[in-house]
Amino acid sequence: MPTGDRLYALPVTTTARMRAFVALAEHGSVRGAAASLVVTESTVSAAVRALAEDVGVPLVERDGRGVRLTAAGYRYAGYARRVLGLLEEGAAAARGEADPEHGRVRLAAVTTAGEHLLPGLLAGFRGRYPGVALEVDVAPSDRIWPMLAHHEVDVVVAGRPPSAAADPGASGPPAVRAMRDNLLVVVGAPGIGHDPASATWLLREAGSGIRSTLSTLLDTLGVDPPRLVLGSHGATVAAARAGLGVTLVSREAVRRLLADGELVELDVPGTPLDRPWHVVTHPDATASTGLLLRHVLGTPPWRAP
Repeated sequence: MPTGDRLYALPVTTTARMRAFVALAEHGSVRGAAASLVVTESTVSAAVRALAEDVGVPLVERDGRGVRLTAAGYRYAGYARRVLGLLEEGAAAARGEADPEHGRVRLAAVTTAGEHLLPGLLAGFRGRYPGVALEVDVAPSDRIWPMLAHHEVDVVVAGRPPSAAADPGASGPPAVRAMRDNLLVVVGAPGIGHDPASATWLLREAGSGIRSTLSTLLDTLGVDPPRLVLGSHGATVAAARAGLGVTLVSREAVRRLLADGELVELDVPGTPLDRPWHVVTHPDATASTGLLLRHVLGTPPWRAP
């Protein structure tokens, strides 16, 4: 609005500039950001400089031969991610509202859910609604919850969601839409005497919810056994089958291996652990997401929370 002889206006920041800055924040370098966006490094640098001028404070600073985010840059990055996510979500919501059966649903799932729950669930959904475009990202739990908080996905399939207060980037508390039982058990190869205090424990990748739960279990047992990090659900299960050690895993994910005798469930104090699966969305789910939620709730053993 005019004040005296001056005209004050909000600075305009383009989505292209924000995308370049968010890519820089995620990859930690101009080169990595440029590669991810398939543009030149000079394009990324120019976009970030222009964005900093719009915001009015430095967002990056020199760090040796590279750059790093300033405190202001770290703060702004969360907002930029959320703005970009909301823009995509808003466009998808508008198209889905007009024609839900030809909209888009973006999903993220932790590894075990992505490997063992989603394929059958999404196959059934695709059979009913072939016109809905599905995008799926499978990652550790510490990656997928921020994706939901920043509106980069519409649906998360994982364990218990963190509270809104635990993620300062969240725009509101997540909404749990469906649940199903999930028991975590300790398994190992048959015919081996597995002592929880001395056996090698096979760990998932950093950021995995099961890895965090396993660490808590070992603390509760008061033991400090050898550990071997293998980096994925499939790798830990394969190592357990080969007799390299024991691991904590969803009973459902190894049901066939237990039935075939390739793995045995071990009697460890404090287990099985009850860790239900959750389907979580934003409070204002899109119309196309609503179709998926109704399909999930109509697919036993999923149930309303």
